[in-house]
Amino acid sequence: MEAWFFADRAALAAFYGPDFRAKALRGDERDVEATYKDDLISRLVAATRATRAKGEYHKTRHAFEILASLEPNKVSEGSPYAAKFNAFLRSL
Repeated sequence: MEAWFFADRAALAAFYGPDFRAKALRGDERDVEATYKDDLISRLVAATRATRAKGEYHKTRHAFEILASLEPNKVSEGSPYAAKFNAFLRSL
C-alpha cells in the first residue's frame, strides 16, 4: 500500500502540509513497485519527520486517510498491480 502513496506525491503533500519533504521520496513515481517495502517506510518517515500537524508517518494513524485521498489514475500509472486492482473494481 505504501508504494501506491509514492505514485501520488501531491496527495501526500496535501495530507502532511508545508513541512512535508517530497525530496526524501526518492524513486520513480511511474514504477513504484521497484522500491523495497522497508525503503518505502523509511523514506515516508524521513519525508514526514518535520511535519507539525500530523507528525511522522504512522501506518495505523495515517495510511487509510492517505489511501482515501489518492488519485486512482495516478496510482494506476505508477503501479501495474494497482492498475489491475482498479480495473477489477471498476468491473464490479
